[in-house]
Amino acid sequence: MAKPKVATTSLAGCFGCHMSLLDIDDRILQLVDLVDFDKSPIDDKKHFDGPVDIGLIEGGCCNEENVRVLQDFRTHCTTLISVGDCATMGGIPAMRNGIPLAECYAEAYLNGPSVHNPSGEIPNDPELPLLLDKVYPCHEVVKVDYHIPGCPPPADALWQALVALLTGKPLALPYELIKYD
Repeated sequence: MAKPKVATTSLAGCFGCHMSLLDIDDRILQLVDLVDFDKSPIDDKKHFDGPVDIGLIEGGCCNEENVRVLQDFRTHCTTLISVGDCATMGGIPAMRNGIPLAECYAEAYLNGPSVHNPSGEIPNDPELPLLLDKVYPCHEVVKVDYHIPGCPPPADALWQALVALLTGKPLALPYELIKYD
């Protein structure tokens, strides 16, 4: 019997949730025994091989490419989990949501204290994904089945969630793993 497949990706975030997943330490060997990784930076696979049982998404959606990747994950993953505060609420990237996009561009490319841009042009290459009007949490773009909060969530929360889902048990994380006070 084939092992369940897990895919992971990082959208607009810092990659800290992937680091937290790696912080399960030697349990990563147990995880590799339980699952096959599909599209993921963990195995450097760039494309889905087919349907995936569990998709882990970190980061919110700040540009068109993030939306495309998230929609692709929703299409391929039976269960989709938003991991971390950026994916569940927008996190630090969403701090730009109260600032008009034109002001963000001007600060980044024209007026910032470390900007050297003699042409005075804002990059507009067609290869660059267009920024969205704001940063969206994943569940505002696609249906998300579970949310694991934290910045980043503790490794134990990720471990317990994955093991529960992989073994068909209810996903019930103890309060100690999801409290932040």
